[in-house]
Amino acid sequence: MLPSEKLAIAAHLHVLLRRKTGRVTDTEWMAHNAEYATEIVRFARRSAHEDGHIELVEWADKLEQAMVVGAPPGMLARRPSPQAVTGAGGLLAALVSQVDSAADVDTPRYVRGLR
Repeated sequence: MLPSEKLAIAAHLHVLLRRKTGRVTDTEWMAHNAEYATEIVRFARRSAHEDGHIELVEWADKLEQAMVVGAPPGMLARRPSPQAVTGAGGLLAALVSQVDSAADVDTPRYVRGLR
């Protein structure tokens, strides 16, 4: 994926996060740093789950897919399986399980620790 495409996805997610959650992000850093992008994806998904902003999930998925090319294996959060999304409970069940699994990971928080 071209760097300009990653930047465009990061910019769109930045605008959504600013409008929906009030969160300010660094678009350039999000497009170039896989660790920061991972935390933004996690934050966007958590916000989507807590506040019902489903479009955040769509753009978080796009950013995650954009960052997968060239990111070390396991760097980005794993997406739920298609069966989990379309099965009983649908998207909400997938979001709940993803937020629960992200809470179990004992990693330092990049988001919310900067500002």
